Amino acid sequence: MTTQDPREPRADAARNRAHLLAVAQRTFTAGGPETSMRAIARQAGVGIGTLYRHFPTREALVEALYRDQVDRLTTSADELLADVAPAEALRRWMDLYGEWIAGKHGMLDTLRVMVESGSLPHTETRAAILSAISTILDAGAVAGDLRSDVTATEVSAALIGLFTVGQQAGGTIRTDRLLDVLLDGLRPPRP
Repeated sequence: MTTQDPREPRADAARNRAHLLAVAQRTFTAGGPETSMRAIARQAGVGIGTLYRHFPTREALVEALYRDQVDRLTTSADELLADVAPAEALRRWMDLYGEWIAGKHGMLDTLRVMVESGSLPHTETRAAILSAISTILDAGAVAGDLRSDVTATEVSAALIGLFTVGQQAGGTIRTDRLLDVLLDGLRPPRP
């Protein structure tokens, strides 16, 4: 007979939690700040009690979703580099970053309160994201695929600006096109 570590969730509980987080991401993205816990439960096909057993408050759900997304975003750098060349890895990572930004739309008010209260480690998140960008930039510099004179902070600032303008333009600006232009600017100059 095997015993399970009491801190580790059962496999089905972990799957259910992951499902709820994925549905919450989509629902917050589509519904905006007015998204209710009831709407998330309905979209997930579960009762509201099930959602509250996993996430007792909206803040608990937002925090779990935020941390899950940051973890996925930061670990994806190495995963992408294992599959594709650094420039392509960076471009795919930019898309993931854009999804992360879009998903935060419905949670902004809650996130802002949580960051201001100190319950979300904004500084740690920024450092983790910059580290992921640096990982890709460094691999690209070694491969000759990306410029070596651009910092992760500069790329992060460009992405934040690009996605902010894209959201404010209400869909009239194609962010995928702007990401391609940004990536072209990150390639080394041709002789």
